[in-house]
Amino acid sequence: MPHTVLMLASTSFFSDYGNHVRIWEEARAIQRRGHRLVLATYHNGDDMPGLEIRRSWDVPWIKRAVVGSSRHKLYLDVGLAWRALRVALELRPAIIHAHTHEAAAIGMPLQQLLNVPLILDYQGSMTSEMLDHGFLRKTSPLYLPLTRLERTINRRADAVMTSTANAAALLQRDGSVRPGRLHSVPDGVDTERFRPYDGSPEWAAQRAELRAQLGIPPGRRLVVYIGLLAPYQGTNVLIDAARLICARRDDTHFLIMGHPDPHSYRRYAESLGVGDRVTLPGRIIYRDLHSYLALGEVAVAPKMSLTEGNGKIANYMAMGLPTVAFATPVAREFLGDTGLYATLGSAEDLAAKVELVLDNPALARALGAAARARAVAELSWERTAQSIETIYAEALARRGSHAPAPQQDQLRG
Repeated sequence: MPHTVLMLASTSFFSDYGNHVRIWEEARAIQRRGHRLVLATYHNGDDMPGLEIRRSWDVPWIKRAVVGSSRHKLYLDVGLAWRALRVALELRPAIIHAHTHEAAAIGMPLQQLLNVPLILDYQGSMTSEMLDHGFLRKTSPLYLPLTRLERTINRRADAVMTSTANAAALLQRDGSVRPGRLHSVPDGVDTERFRPYDGSPEWAAQRAELRAQLGIPPGRRLVVYIGLLAPYQGTNVLIDAARLICARRDDTHFLIMGHPDPHSYRRYAESLGVGDRVTLPGRIIYRDLHSYLALGEVAVAPKMSLTEGNGKIANYMAMGLPTVAFATPVAREFLGDTGLYATLGSAEDLAAKVELVLDNPALARALGAAARARAVAELSWERTAQSIETIYAEALARRGSHAPAPQQDQLRG
């Protein structure tokens, strides 16, 4: 039965990075299943085609995307709460689908007011993210209250869906999610758009033009990364590994794509003497990402966080790129035996594993083909949407809800 879904995202949607890609692709897949979906989010960010977005009140001094933990979120979330209330009273949704704990906290009063299920789309631990970003310390007097708040949100949700089985296992051990309400719904990937370079003259010309635009000299073999630029994402360690590799070989170049603040990382690469071997173009528009990834021979996923998802790996896999990742449970969950793993936090081991792929073409081909096959078989957004529908149905049934379906002319397909 089609439903009206109010999706809440306490972020500057859309900003071309992992969590936003999950929000966007989930929303599109849910709409394709016949449901009406309205997204309430912050005042800034890009509008996306076919998605009905209701934004919070304008904050003129915040134009850039707010990434991760920030003091600005305190008042941005107040604005989002007001917008969410108004939209909820207008739409009377059957489901509230909240991305992140902050959004779920905004959704809890609406859950009670409308007597509808609240679904927490769990992207990782709220307090762990604050620790990763240096926004909070375990010695802070706020640490225990915030941990209790996080557990309360987990407990109050009608269902919690995680992007990895590892996150689900952590929550299972934590015991803060009520029995039968915890679900693993992995990130997906569009395997039609994200696919291996096919060697056609058209694609070869596009690749050559894109390399020239980026200023990458001919003959360089590219190692690619896409994602946020931050210490907990392993960006510093990746540039350290680039220095080690570039000292041993002159044929390798690193294309490190993402935001915020690529300027600082350019300066860091220059300070290590590899400024001419590391290209940091900044934010890459998601619709163009496959073209940039197609330039690479090896992909890297050096994320250090042990609790967050790592959806970029799905894109690498669909592209047929051999992938080197730090040995985290999330990376292993995505890649299985189709990737290579470096010791967590070790620039030396990361460099060694990248060179192993560069020096072994047969290994690179085998890893890339196996990763592509795994992505096609297991990581479709349509499969994700079907899982979400089942979670919605179970949550509605537990509440005894028989919310009427919206009129057909209201559906957005």
